Amino acid sequence: MNNMSTPLATDDDPAGTRTTRRGPLALFGRWWFWVLLLAIAGGVYFFYDRSGAAQEPAPGKGAAGAPGAGHPLPVISATARTGDINVYLNGLGTVTPLNTVTVKTRVEGQLMKLLFREGQVVKQGDLLAEIDPRPYQVQLTQAQGQMARDQAQLKNAQIDLQRYRTLFEQDSIARQQLDTQAALVRQYEGTIKADQGLIDNARLQLTYSRITAPISGRLGLRQVGPGNIVSGSDANGLVVITQLQPISVIFTIPEDNVPRVMKQLQSGRKLTIDAYDREQKVKLASGTVTTVDNQIDSATGTVKVKAEFPNDDYGLFPNQFVNARVLLDVKQGVTIVPTAAIQRGTQGTFVYVVKPDQTVTARPVKLGTAQGEDTSIESGIQAGEVVVVDGTDKLREGAKVEAAPRGAAAAPAAGQPAAAESQRTGKRDGAKKGNGKRGDAAAQPKGEQ
Repeated sequence: MNNMSTPLATDDDPAGTRTTRRGPLALFGRWWFWVLLLAIAGGVYFFYDRSGAAQEPAPGKGAAGAPGAGHPLPVISATARTGDINVYLNGLGTVTPLNTVTVKTRVEGQLMKLLFREGQVVKQGDLLAEIDPRPYQVQLTQAQGQMARDQAQLKNAQIDLQRYRTLFEQDSIARQQLDTQAALVRQYEGTIKADQGLIDNARLQLTYSRITAPISGRLGLRQVGPGNIVSGSDANGLVVITQLQPISVIFTIPEDNVPRVMKQLQSGRKLTIDAYDREQKVKLASGTVTTVDNQIDSATGTVKVKAEFPNDDYGLFPNQFVNARVLLDVKQGVTIVPTAAIQRGTQGTFVYVVKPDQTVTARPVKLGTAQGEDTSIESGIQAGEVVVVDGTDKLREGAKVEAAPRGAAAAPAAGQPAAAESQRTGKRDGAKKGNGKRGDAAAQPKGEQ
């Protein structure tokens, strides 16, 4: 195929002396080709210019901006100290009243009055209700009348007995008649005692018509209203009284802890106990352990422990679920570090210790008792050494660190000095203030600018 173009006749060139250019070289004569080429070149330049700027290290940072590349890593530290730490024993318990009484009537009759309010706190002996006393007043009157008649008969029999004795001494009557009269006197004396019993019973029934509180405590909801006929056989009674002061908590502990608890109780020491709510955040009351059950539950491997609380503010409520925490012992003069400093790995527990040259080393430790945010250390670290409590995720053996004391202001990011951070903050604040001024000026009318 011939690459030479064939002459074409046009209006400008009737003879066809011009030739058309074809092939790749023909693109250089097109205007859009040069526009496209310039756009591609600009895009390549922009891309490489931004990439080069991104690879430049930021001020105060190492190569490629990686924290710690030539600069210390910021961490939060704390100093191991010597102090006392409490040894607690935890258990799940239930608030149990020392006494709960269902108040019932001891006589049958119509309930005339209820002299209490639901939820009222009463004392032992307070009057709670009254039952119609008239039937028992009638019984008392009858018993008293019967006794008066029998007393008169006894008196007459005693007078006759005295006469018979005089006549017997004069040998005017037989011995049998005297003995019969003496037996009659003793019979009337027995009748008088029986009558006295009837009177006492009638008075007792009359007393029972006034129902009083058998114990001190808080009343529940009433179970019956005035006007009803009540009797001692009613299952629900009138009301329930629950003793709230003092009140007890029964909780369970593992059987492995029983010897330590019994040792403390047998020595005469009072074990202090605190009751917390379900989430173990709110302390409800404080008391003392009173006794331990006499057998271990073989199904759960636990034993019941009973504690008593004064409950002056009624913070504990019957059948309430609580978390019990018993102060079993106090370890004195132990080394204490924050629990956040404890790390765990394949070799066991360890802490990062900050050495004087501001490098860290992983130190294996043996843990003791934990209490809240503190943990005692039995071996591996001494009081006065500095340990890392925050920022341990990027630490390695021998890493350079910049330790800030715990509780101080948060350390700036790696490679960014505080002065630079403050300078940038100042600039931002200045820019905000400037923007605010410009905004205020723009908001003013043109005549006031």
